[in-house]
Amino acid sequence: QLQASGGGLVQAGGSLRLSCEFSKRSFRDYVVGWFRQAPGKERDFVGAIAWSAGTTRYKDSVKGRFTISRDNAKNTAYLQMNSLKPEDTAVYYCAAGRPGYSAYDQTDLYLYWGQGTQVTVSS
Repeated sequence: QLQASGGGLVQAGGSLRLSCEFSKRSFRDYVVGWFRQAPGKERDFVGAIAWSAGTTRYKDSVKGRFTISRDNAKNTAYLQMNSLKPEDTAVYYCAAGRPGYSAYDQTDLYLYWGQGTQVTVSS
């Protein structure tokens, strides 16, 4: 029901835009979150957007570099990543759930998950 795409290999300082396309159902009353998992590490919150209100919240280390948006007509959420750093290297996942704003970073509150897409940032 969620399909993430757009990952790839990019040099440090470069940009990528990830997409999360929703099919079979509407997630317009959900929160869409982006998470990432580096090798040997736990899945970590990147940011999230409340689909209806457009309210966003980001992990501190990506504020000012990453932007989450959504396109109602395309039923797609985006993660625009600029000024990428080697430490951003990870598998990125999108997910949908109904956490409150203060709990946007709680992985277990997201019910639906897409498959991951690999982002590799070279130094």
